[in-house]
Amino acid sequence: MSGLTMIVFVAFNVGLIFLLLVAPFGRRTLTVKRRVNAPRERLWHALFPLGDQVGWSGEVLQATPVGPEADQVLLSMAWEGRDGNPITRNIQLHDVVPKEQFAFTVVDDSSLDIAFWGDFRKSITLHEEGGRTEVVLSQTDRYRGLAFMIFRYFRLRRELDQLSGWAQNGRFEDKAIFEHPVTQTGLAVVSTLIIWPLFGLTGTGLLLAGILTLVVALHELGHMAAFRVTGHKSTRMIFIPVLGGIAIGGRPYDRRFEVAFVALMGAGFSAFLVPISITASVWASASSYPFAAEVFASFAAFCAFFNLANLVPVWKFDGGQVLRQICENRIALALSSFALLVVFLAFGYGAGVPIGALLVAGGVVVVLSLMTAGRGVKPKHELTPLVPAERVVLAAGLVAVFSIHGLGVMWAADNFL
Repeated sequence: MSGLTMIVFVAFNVGLIFLLLVAPFGRRTLTVKRRVNAPRERLWHALFPLGDQVGWSGEVLQATPVGPEADQVLLSMAWEGRDGNPITRNIQLHDVVPKEQFAFTVVDDSSLDIAFWGDFRKSITLHEEGGRTEVVLSQTDRYRGLAFMIFRYFRLRRELDQLSGWAQNGRFEDKAIFEHPVTQTGLAVVSTLIIWPLFGLTGTGLLLAGILTLVVALHELGHMAAFRVTGHKSTRMIFIPVLGGIAIGGRPYDRRFEVAFVALMGAGFSAFLVPISITASVWASASSYPFAAEVFASFAAFCAFFNLANLVPVWKFDGGQVLRQICENRIALALSSFALLVVFLAFGYGAGVPIGALLVAGGVVVVLSLMTAGRGVKPKHELTPLVPAERVVLAAGLVAVFSIHGLGVMWAADNFL
């Protein structure tokens, strides 16, 4: 990969991260509509929070009117909260015209801080014509970054698809096509093909691109395993071509230790694979299997570099997540972040990276950290804090994992690159 190609690749990814996570889009309204082969009254009872069929999708377990005018509804959701009980959400009804339209805002949430819902409003309109009903779903919120807006848009489309299916056959079908393993495998293949030209449009280049994609998948597998260890009943992975992937747990975080452990185990799981791959490469080389030696060396190099990059002290990256839980105040966090960045650059220098490139890398880390700082979703209640022993264990784990991947990068530079 040439220097110019690397610069273009890094600039593209930084710009994409800004667009997806940071760019201020302001208050936006997303609207989807669909003609459903069902009478308006039936759809009203399914969509209105106090309707007879409000539990049609399984998301709402119970809806209870609140207040003397019953203009608020307490919803018990099917999603598990941090305490293991269903998440509850109190909504305020607006502009209700029976069997025609209504809107609602969220006034309380047992899981998220109410600031998350400050600009949220959802409205539903029904128009019946010739035995069919046009359903219009509109959702307004303030967005920073394109990623959440895209998620919300496709979530609305999926809701209409599911509603249409339920109205026609009387049963709910979860049409989560995007999260299906076949779709995610396809996205992994697409990602491999996109990055293939970076390594040359040859068989070797395709192999290297495939190895890098495998490294990304194993990293997310580490997060998923950590979710399971910390008590999540379900977990899934969303593959994002070029950028990587996202592992999602089955409930909100409960403890700061849980946040740090899950973040650390992405690179922590792969830390076991780096020395194994290096040993296998050395053995294969000594046993006159040059192709196998290069494959193992490539895997070790990509695994070490990718995971080391994820441990840099950027707010949204794994390293930043771990440090924010370990450090008790902003001064400690700033000093720890600076120290980790210096060590990261030192490993790069030890691997033979030119000083100019290291300065650019340091600048990129700083820019990413400033771009993404403070963009997390705040829970309603503070997470259970770390005890001193947990803080020590996490700090030791971060140092060990960071060191393994850093030394792996240096080994790859000396023996492979």
